[in-house]
Amino acid sequence: MNKTLKIVGLVVISMLALVALIVTIVFSMTSGMVKTADDFFGAVMKQDFTNARAYLAEEFRASTDEQTLKSYLSKSAVVNFREASWRSRSINNGLGELEGSITTESGGSIPIKLTFVKEGDLWKIYAMQKPSAGIQSESSGATIPNKDEQIALVKRSWHDFAVSVKAKSMAHFHGTISSAWKSQFTVQKLNEAYASVMNADLDFTVLDQLIPLFDGEPSINENGFLVIKGHYATTPTRVEYTQKYVYEGMSWKLVGFHLTAK
Repeated sequence: MNKTLKIVGLVVISMLALVALIVTIVFSMTSGMVKTADDFFGAVMKQDFTNARAYLAEEFRASTDEQTLKSYLSKSAVVNFREASWRSRSINNGLGELEGSITTESGGSIPIKLTFVKEGDLWKIYAMQKPSAGIQSESSGATIPNKDEQIALVKRSWHDFAVSVKAKSMAHFHGTISSAWKSQFTVQKLNEAYASVMNADLDFTVLDQLIPLFDGEPSINENGFLVIKGHYATTPTRVEYTQKYVYEGMSWKLVGFHLTAK
């Protein structure tokens, strides 16, 4: 009996040692992300948004000037940063993630999630999100925006698409989509993909006056994309859509746009 207890004790000790080792490795691998986050928020605390932008990934910087960054951080009170604490650290498919909270000078606590990419040997901030702003997806941990935000996303995407269809060029639409989609599709490729729609002489700008309807609840798929399916109550032609978004920088950006008119 004593021998059995000793064996069980050794197994438990070995498991605890393994867990400790894994935790040590994770902390070591993610320490660069924590430093980048600390340096970024340190610059924000000093109101030095020029330096703060240096800790953003190239794609994030390209779409976010100093004033835009300052405005976003001011609206969310992150600009009053005092300290950060991270309850979750991870690296998956080349992307790093820190999730935790920001404590402000007034003592308030703001939940926040940062996504990182490696540029050279350094971790840079690729996206910044406040998880409490919407419903949490159990499968992916991503935050689904609330109903009003979903409607705004769909309406904005349809407006940008309608402007390009009317101009018979996807140039405007291309300028509004995610960097991930831009890297795969040039303006010319989008022109080819939506050629039949542009040649049909359809005027989708009329949808600006309507509220999009949803077919089922929006969800986060296995790729981390927000998927919204729905339709517009138009007659005699019913317009249906499936829109996919990826979170880049400080907002959801379109990464897929499918429509049918029947």
